[in-house]
Amino acid sequence: MLISIIIVNYRSTKYIIDCLQSAGPALLENKEIEWIVVDNDSNDDFQSQIGSLFAQVHFLQMGYNAGFARANNAGIKIAKGTHILLLNPDTLLPENSILNCVQRLAASDYIACGVQLVHADFTPQFSGSYFTKGGLNHLLELPYWGKSIKWFANLFEVSKPSFIQVAKEIKVDWVSGAFLMVKQAAIAKAGLLDEDFFLYAEEVEWCSRLGKIGPLCLYGDITVVHLIGTTIQETTNSVDNTYTNLSDKKGLQLMISNHLRVRKQYGIFWFILLLLNYTWAVPYAYIASCINHLINGKSPFTELSYLNGFAKNVGTIWGISPIILQGKKYFYKFI
Repeated sequence: MLISIIIVNYRSTKYIIDCLQSAGPALLENKEIEWIVVDNDSNDDFQSQIGSLFAQVHFLQMGYNAGFARANNAGIKIAKGTHILLLNPDTLLPENSILNCVQRLAASDYIACGVQLVHADFTPQFSGSYFTKGGLNHLLELPYWGKSIKWFANLFEVSKPSFIQVAKEIKVDWVSGAFLMVKQAAIAKAGLLDEDFFLYAEEVEWCSRLGKIGPLCLYGDITVVHLIGTTIQETTNSVDNTYTNLSDKKGLQLMISNHLRVRKQYGIFWFILLLLNYTWAVPYAYIASCINHLINGKSPFTELSYLNGFAKNVGTIWGISPIILQGKKYFYKFI
């Protein structure tokens, strides 16, 4: 078996059907390709809907909402392919994208790769990145404090760790989990995804371990459409599909997972530094928001609801921080 493609389902049946239909008959009927859908207890008739259209698909039921890492690990454990592809349900596959990718990866010294992810209108989107020491890039999305940090970074011409438009082939530190292809031999050495994570940052931490086995890359001349954030937005009732809203449940999960990843990858010092910055950002944002809106002739309380939500989320991180600091096994599920 050349490749096993694993798709994690949580009430994403319509997206999976669209994804499989976009693959086309040739890819679906290719005997060297294995399709595995791992369900996180969606409690719907997903299997009958998908199975009636695509007899090639194998199904695995987790029995509970296990999140991204645990569900993918379950799929990897039964996969027969020499290569593994973690594929988001909200992706669309242009012709030959998967075959071109796996053939290039198999013939290379890379142990994992991604592709150029694009939006529905084919404009490029984030696909992978370099590491920033201590995960300090997570500070950039903080309300107001993040903008100040960006200003200082631009002042000193600090290079950006991520990029949108990818060259034909570029070496990176980590690849987006929306399309992450890995050689089975590398997984055998680096281990599976860390099952402490429920959602977000797990592929980053995984890539940090994979990177110790061999290099990772992005193939910029192979594109895959990613309807970014649509499934999680629907299941969490989030107001948007971005990763910049830190005031709701999705934002809380993102913040906790990022702190957990920093603790695991960089250690206690960097975890504390990150948490202190998030804490400082709370009063800084209240004051800056008030001043900003007064200057623009608006109510100083315009963003109060958002900032209250952000402050509450930071407080939750403080509450869970003793467990993170101890490094004990724990399932960090907050959605």
